[in-house]
Amino acid sequence: MKRNLAIPAVLLAALFWGTTGTSQSFAPEGASPLAFGAVRLAIGGLFLLSFSAATGRLKLKGLPLPALLVSSAGMALYQPLFFSGVTQSGIAAGTVAALGSAPVIAGLLEWLLTARKPAVKWWIATAGAAGGCLLLFADKPSRGFQPAGLLLSVGAGAAFAVYALFSKKLLERHSPETAAAAVFSLSALWLSPLLLFTDLSWLITVRGTAVSLYIGIAATGVAYLLFNYGLSRLQASTTVTFSLAEPLAAAVLGILALGEPISGWGIAGLLLMLGALLLLAGK
Repeated sequence: MKRNLAIPAVLLAALFWGTTGTSQSFAPEGASPLAFGAVRLAIGGLFLLSFSAATGRLKLKGLPLPALLVSSAGMALYQPLFFSGVTQSGIAAGTVAALGSAPVIAGLLEWLLTARKPAVKWWIATAGAAGGCLLLFADKPSRGFQPAGLLLSVGAGAAFAVYALFSKKLLERHSPETAAAAVFSLSALWLSPLLLFTDLSWLITVRGTAVSLYIGIAATGVAYLLFNYGLSRLQASTTVTFSLAEPLAAAVLGILALGEPISGWGIAGLLLMLGALLLLAGK
């Protein structure tokens, strides 16, 4: 039962993450990706702290400091690495490199740190989901191959994998609410210097405020509460693979909400990703 509830929770988190790109498209001009990432973490961290305190689930005593520092650093690094990688290599190559590498790196790190070898089904499902992601973005415009940009994107995937693995350590004795509140509050502090060097005038507009609140509260706060719930009940590598539902959700939303076209390769990618996630969800 715990696994049956955990999987939908992670998939719902990925659905929220998948709305980020569409939501950001409604932000005012001048909202740079790096500033957006910092604001997202700041609002998300404040929401998670407030929610956890209000529900009586905030129990910071006894949190393992090394795991907290590493997990929060991973989440903080993910934001600039991902956005910089996408900027240099284009949306297609950057997204595939980041999202496709994260579950593989998570599986290898989990194997290294816990001596728990991933199951054959996990490797098949992860390869299928990553391949589907590649097909989905195959016909998207890209700026071409730039090694530095792809390295940054793979770095983003590694940062997310590190975040998930060390958040798993926090969840061994603490609630999903406490772990998320602690990690995201500290992550926001790591990135707060960025806010001193960026134009935030867009934030006080109606659209800027609305988009920021949605992404900070729903696509970050609520999404990572759901992700942590699943992470507390599943292997870290499995949870990260399920997070590959994010580009699937983003693609479907882009088609339905923004009227974005999709090619035959894109449809094949969506079906491959769906099949891989169904395989992983099966017993």
